Amino acid sequence: MRLEPAALALSSTLLLGGTLTAQNPGDRLRRAVRSIDALIKAEMRNSRAPGVALALTDRRGVLHLATYGFADAKTRTPVTQATLFEIGSIGKSFTAVALLQLRDQGRIDPRRPVKDYLPWFDIQSGFAPIQVHHLLSHTAGIPSDRDDIPSGPYRVIGAKDLVTGSPPGTRFSYSNLGYQILGYVVEEVAKLPYGQVIRQRILEPLGMTRSEPVLTNAIRPRVAIPYVPLFDDRPDHRSRPLVEARWFEYGDGDGSIATTAADLAAYVRMILNRGMGPKGRILTEEGFNLLTHPVVPVGDGRFYGYGLYRSESEGRRMLSHSGAMIGHRSYIAADMDDGLGVVVLVNGPLRLGGIGEFALRVVRAARRAETLPPRPRSTPDSTIPNATEYAGSYQSPDARQLRFSAQADRLTLAAADGPVTLERRGPDRFIAPRRDFDQFLFEFGRDSSGSVVEVLHGSDWFVNERYRGPRGFDPPPSWRTHPGHYRTENAWFTNFRVVLRKGKLWVIRPGGDVDELVPLDRGASLFRVGSDSLSPDRVRFGMVVGSRTLNVNYTGVDFYRSFDPPNHR
Repeated sequence: MRLEPAALALSSTLLLGGTLTAQNPGDRLRRAVRSIDALIKAEMRNSRAPGVALALTDRRGVLHLATYGFADAKTRTPVTQATLFEIGSIGKSFTAVALLQLRDQGRIDPRRPVKDYLPWFDIQSGFAPIQVHHLLSHTAGIPSDRDDIPSGPYRVIGAKDLVTGSPPGTRFSYSNLGYQILGYVVEEVAKLPYGQVIRQRILEPLGMTRSEPVLTNAIRPRVAIPYVPLFDDRPDHRSRPLVEARWFEYGDGDGSIATTAADLAAYVRMILNRGMGPKGRILTEEGFNLLTHPVVPVGDGRFYGYGLYRSESEGRRMLSHSGAMIGHRSYIAADMDDGLGVVVLVNGPLRLGGIGEFALRVVRAARRAETLPPRPRSTPDSTIPNATEYAGSYQSPDARQLRFSAQADRLTLAAADGPVTLERRGPDRFIAPRRDFDQFLFEFGRDSSGSVVEVLHGSDWFVNERYRGPRGFDPPPSWRTHPGHYRTENAWFTNFRVVLRKGKLWVIRPGGDVDELVPLDRGASLFRVGSDSLSPDRVRFGMVVGSRTLNVNYTGVDFYRSFDPPNHR
């Protein structure tokens, strides 16, 4: 289905633009809301997002609610205040809150090993036992996922097939699996199903009456249709249509909650009020301090606590988290100094953090009678100020050539049917959105002086006249059976490609992320994923028939060689 971004933006509905708390001068806040409105509409056009819901709140109550676009683009059903969105990893903080409530009651100690509460939990490790605290703070050193196993307690058992990469408590490594395990710790200690715990202990006390703690078929009609890019095996581009994503039931502690913008704003208010809800405390002061204390640095001046990121922005203490489900994204942030919070929900591909941060800045300025900050203007991906650094001719070992040209701030690739304009996808990474090129990103490499000397595209490698490194490589012959396209039925991580270039094996994921496969055994079958020696992810290649490896185990998940479809425009 091709969604028409212009039509979606025009369908925006401002539900409560005039419903403001008495403490806010109406005109200034309305101007702030119009500015936020304009940004959301622009971002929806750029991203093809079908529908968005927004909530702004302070410590006392909702300041503003708005909805935009469609919950179902096919039937043109609009997003309403009652539309549910899946909030993904924001649900991790709900799991953390439930565990801290049990801790406040003396029923669990986060510093005790997980096995004290789940005796059947096991993982291949030469380190000290993993504590509940380590799972809460993503410092257990375990892999990120085991999503080939349906939502259920066998995920705890399935951890036995995995390995730890680093001693618990030593480094941050985000793990959905860790919070899946914590969901079953909640069940075991509370002696109730996870969903019932979340409903009774968090949703009902906060008045989140429209929210659902787990995703079931029964609630599906109330949930915004999730939308994903048409192609799941390559980097996305806005020229391609979106399609409806698959639906699945889900009930694990890493993110199974469906909610509305207004309901989630009630949760943000609880955070702004340091654990206090409308009917009393959700968490003790000590429990709230544990929830939000900075356990481990995660980069960019941010820290992770228990299910929430903590940072400083313009001198203010911020608590935030984002979430992603298949076809849904979410974002919450709480300004603990100014007492302002924001919720942004979407049923498609849209980067929400920038919208949420801008919304808080604008509302903060409006409340202080300050000049409103200007709306961020996004630079087109085709604008490349340093385009001349990449221009020139590059040649492969088998004498094929690529030529890139720079005109002002544009970078183009010469092709048989005309030049292709490249678009940024990260530092030194670009997409050429046309057939024969869009399966992989173009990745430019630099030498020690910072000069661009090479470009990689899938398994292909090209160098220019400035390249001074080795040109010949001699990988083990057994590696030559491994390159190919591998698929599984895992809804989250459906496929990847393995390529052999510059004498090394690499795994390339659909979005364009690339990791080296580092051999760990002499049999040329077991590899660590990534150059980081502490990475817990492993790839083991399986059966070889003729000249092709037919199956791969990627961190416990089985993938199978698939055909490689032809390129499409």
